Amino acid sequence: MATIYNSAYKVHVQETTEAEKNNVNIEQGAMQVTDEALYMGFNGENVKIYPQSATGQGLGWTRYDDDLWTSSNKVPLLQDTEIVLPNNAATAYRSKTGIDYYNSTSLKVLANNLNDTYMMTVVFKYSAPNANQTYLEIHFEGGNGTPYDRIRDTITFPKGNDAAHDYHQVFQYYADSSFVANGSQWRITAKGGTAQIWDIIYFIQKTQSYA
Repeated sequence: MATIYNSAYKVHVQETTEAEKNNVNIEQGAMQVTDEALYMGFNGENVKIYPQSATGQGLGWTRYDDDLWTSSNKVPLLQDTEIVLPNNAATAYRSKTGIDYYNSTSLKVLANNLNDTYMMTVVFKYSAPNANQTYLEIHFEGGNGTPYDRIRDTITFPKGNDAAHDYHQVFQYYADSSFVANGSQWRITAKGGTAQIWDIIYFIQKTQSYA
């Protein structure tokens, strides 16, 4: 007589909320579900396994253009006051339908899977009323796990007061479990004086996938 195998198993998934999910005892392989996502405990962290932050697990790219902050409506940067770099993604371009590596509501950069690698280009225009003593600091926010705030740049003003400059920089990073579960944000601060930024664009490319 042939052996019969059970091909379906019912697994109990603990129901919780996004606010409380990290306060629950995290067990290896244990699953939690909220109104937003399904998580699994892995190496002491909650890893989001559904929905993924982009459709499909292959390679691809996305571009997000802001239309709120323009030359006639610049983002004001007060001295020593850090803000999240805004981008409302009013216009988006994708290598294929359904890909998203950025959420314009939460202003968070997203990642699909643990150990995926990415390249991100950040573009904007900037100026300062006192170019001689002002500079900008831009960085990914820190958090649990990998110190992403080390992904940063210092931006100077090589020309005169109130002169417009073009910023264009490429950053590389990989996704740890915290990045997959929570995303990350770009933070920017004016040092030594006030400044303005506008015409903000993000271009994000997944260069390697471990899915």
